[in-house]
Amino acid sequence: MKDDFENQNEGLRSGKLAKRRKTNLVLNSLIAIVLLLIIFVSVNIFFGDVESKGTNEDTAAESKTEESAKENAGSNPSGDTEAKEDSTEAEEETDAENKEEEDSEPVVTEGGSSPDVKKTIENPDWEPVGTSQSGEHVAVYDQNAVDWQEMIKAISYATGIDSNNMTVWFLGNNGGPNSAAGTISEKGGSVKYRVAIEWVDGKGWKPVKVEELK
Repeated sequence: MKDDFENQNEGLRSGKLAKRRKTNLVLNSLIAIVLLLIIFVSVNIFFGDVESKGTNEDTAAESKTEESAKENAGSNPSGDTEAKEDSTEAEEETDAENKEEEDSEPVVTEGGSSPDVKKTIENPDWEPVGTSQSGEHVAVYDQNAVDWQEMIKAISYATGIDSNNMTVWFLGNNGGPNSAAGTISEKGGSVKYRVAIEWVDGKGWKPVKVEELK
């Protein structure tokens, strides 16, 4: 009888322990679930704030860029005007250059210094042809002289006729120590030219005018 009673108590105690373990397991499971939910919500909130902050910063940067562009456009209303001014200046420079080129064209007039002149050609852009001579210059009308060769060079420069294809009919003084004139024609040609040249110290002979003879 006593053994039965003890066995009954032992069974009751074992049942209570099993029930208590089950209850503890359920409670622990619920606590773990709650903790997981807390962690999940916290993570979502954290990353949501980060993403929201990044989006807001990007939006703010874009807005600031747009505002800066508008401010720059507004603060520099003369940009188009300056571009137009530059374009106008470039056009004016081009016009001036074209005008200079037009001005540099040879000036041709009918007649000349004598009745046998058909027309006279003058060009303000003609320059001295250079010289290898030094010291005080004295005109030398000798075909073998350097001065003579430089005179021929100036005449060739003014007429466009190569010195090797040129017939020299006359080359001599033209009324002064630094002034000369030559009458020439192209070999085989029928047109004669009288060319007046002047000496420029240190720079050589310079064409003054070309007269086409009748």
